[in-house]
Amino acid sequence: MEHGYHGTTIRTVASRAELSVPGLYYHYASKQALLVAIVSHAMEDLWRRSTAALEEAGDDVPRRLDLLVECLVLFHAYQRDLAFIAYSEIRSLTGEARTTYIAARDRQQRLMDRVIEDGVARGEFTTPYPRETARAIVTMCTGVSQWYRAGGEHSPQELAERYRVMTRMTTGAPTAARP
Repeated sequence: MEHGYHGTTIRTVASRAELSVPGLYYHYASKQALLVAIVSHAMEDLWRRSTAALEEAGDDVPRRLDLLVECLVLFHAYQRDLAFIAYSEIRSLTGEARTTYIAARDRQQRLMDRVIEDGVARGEFTTPYPRETARAIVTMCTGVSQWYRAGGEHSPQELAERYRVMTRMTTGAPTAARP
């Protein structure tokens, strides 16, 4: 997080983890393997939380939007370091690891794409640009990991509520709170 993938040595990682270098290599074959484990964990955790949020909302499309936005904002606020690394170090992934990460990121994006498309198809959302709107919403929510700091002006839950309102405005959905 502090120095980026290329600026961090395996010795530094081992020291911070209170392991010897051989001890770290026992768990991860290389620095690349460690990065892959970090970004894989981040994407799997976000996927699990996102699908649970959508499942909780059921067929209510505006509620699906609300809960998915809340999930994204809360994840990127509470798991800020993990999310930041997963977002910013995609450039450091190589080969199959990069391809796998991009596929997971795209699969995650498709969750929002489907919510927005469903809302437009059902007449619940009025955006004329569902795909671009979905992309803008995800970008806005994931960006929280780049600037959010605990103890700041708003709690993660307050941010999630603000983002829910902004998202509804963006999609053309009613902004009233839903139970």
